[in-house]
Amino acid sequence: MIAQQFDYTVAASVAEAVALLQKHGDRARILAGGHSLIPMMKLRLAMPEMLIDIGRITELSYIKEESSYVQIGALTTHHAIESSVIVQRRCPALSEAAGLIGDIQVRNKGTIGGSIAHADPAADYPASILAFDAVVITIGPKGERQIPASQFFLDLMTTALEPNEIVRAINVPTRTGRSASAYVKMAQKASGFAICGASAVVELDASGALAHAAIGVTGVGNRAFRATETEKALHGRKPTAELLRAACEKAAGGVSALDDIHASAEYRLDLVRIFARRALEKAIERAGN
Repeated sequence: MIAQQFDYTVAASVAEAVALLQKHGDRARILAGGHSLIPMMKLRLAMPEMLIDIGRITELSYIKEESSYVQIGALTTHHAIESSVIVQRRCPALSEAAGLIGDIQVRNKGTIGGSIAHADPAADYPASILAFDAVVITIGPKGERQIPASQFFLDLMTTALEPNEIVRAINVPTRTGRSASAYVKMAQKASGFAICGASAVVELDASGALAHAAIGVTGVGNRAFRATETEKALHGRKPTAELLRAACEKAAGGVSALDDIHASAEYRLDLVRIFARRALEKAIERAGN
């Protein structure tokens, strides 16, 4: 199909992008890399009358290392995140997620800000964004806001972004000591979207017990979620194979799974148990080394 007719303008700055959103209101949509919005426009699932292109605002594309977190600008591409030495070293699960998105063309144009703002339930980033307890920094007419990841993803393609507000950056907290992270997934073969993806962030204490364990899951429900029951079962305990297997039985607790042509709800719930355990095993092995 072909998108309906629309107008197009390029924003030269963040302030101009916000002003244009205010001017055009519900008629307008932000265009970043375009790999989420353009396909929806072609299918007429989205029919904006005005596209505001922010793709040339260079101040939104960066990876900055701070003492307790890594800040990633909203227009940073998946490829830049995948190949960043800083991200690989301090939050490898995010680098792994970026490297598993779509194909090389998508990874060279698609952006992290566009992806999380779109909030596709099968997107890769949300699992890691949640597991790291990241903070989404937004900017709009009322100024800047900092939204914890746990409050950002609300429902199917629905976020806490307010009207006329855009994602500016993401702060990804990092842990010191014997800590590590990992992301694994089962992908839909044609698109690369996650049928189930799991991200684990762990920290081991001096005795080898889990001082911290966080698991984010994507691709299963209407939105990404934390496997909180599994996290509670693991806290303060040494991660044996038996413990991980038993704790991950609870990974999908209370989740209503998607049921579509790619996978049944029952199958997706079974995948949560398997991929949560695999992500934990990978992260724990890294932390131990």
